[in-house]
Amino acid sequence: MTDAAVVASAEALTKRYGRVLALDRLTLEMRAGEVLGFLGPNGAGKTTTLRLLMGYLRPTAGSARVLGLDAWTDRVAVHARTGYLPGDVRLWPRLTAREAVGHVARLRGLDHDRGVPDLAKRLDVELDRPFRELSKGNRQKAGLLLALLGDPRLLLLDEPTSGLDPLVQQEFHHILRERAEAGTAVMLSSHVLSEVEHVADRVAIIRSGRLLMTESLASLRENARHTVEVRFASPPPPGTFASIPGITDVRLDGPVLRCTMQGVVDPLVKALARYRVLDLNSHEADLEETFLALYGQEDRR
Repeated sequence: MTDAAVVASAEALTKRYGRVLALDRLTLEMRAGEVLGFLGPNGAGKTTTLRLLMGYLRPTAGSARVLGLDAWTDRVAVHARTGYLPGDVRLWPRLTAREAVGHVARLRGLDHDRGVPDLAKRLDVELDRPFRELSKGNRQKAGLLLALLGDPRLLLLDEPTSGLDPLVQQEFHHILRERAEAGTAVMLSSHVLSEVEHVADRVAIIRSGRLLMTESLASLRENARHTVEVRFASPPPPGTFASIPGITDVRLDGPVLRCTMQGVVDPLVKALARYRVLDLNSHEADLEETFLALYGQEDRR
């Protein structure tokens, strides 16, 4: 990955609020053309990270850079080049979405954005009603429209689908993939794991201000655990499967074997072939199960 492909980065980024360590030496890159799912429970440091990247907060230590600019000292230029959606969308009460689009376009140095009508239609945005008259979901859609304005090279989105109906969520996911394919870097902060699983290329998992891991979704799936249940014609001897590489949580209940398998399944298949198998079911762990397993490993450490 060349430096030119790194759109935004954090280097040992740290933020303290008095004695509270909200972010602890975070090092992370966002790359052109990818959607990075930023995962963690509420209070993990996700919103703090996004606000540091936008230059809304001054780091206690470390640095944040966006398009080669220092996020704090060059924050005005960063704002002009970045689409940002805060977790709590607050808009001008008296303005309509159409008026807000014009205002934000001027702030970003755009004469106009010809894509606004189509984007507003796809997101089902009410363009001509004051924001104070809109529901939370409709304000959220308007916030997304403003964040996407002008095809920014970086999108920082904090819980973007909160309050959206399923059809709009689906359309928004399509828009994100289109933007990524056009070269935009997207950082999607969320605790909704199913959403991240649908749209992200990589995930970064944060807990208590510390980055636990970054990994591609493809790699996570390759190493995902499988829950296996096998029914035999007659019970195999106890302990038969306990020593197979990659197998844990082995439970043999009469003719039924239940276990967890991670990695290559060939050793298990060869062991099963020595017995008459009546039924076999294998369930691959989804992102949520993988996420919870990683948190459990961190607790044990």
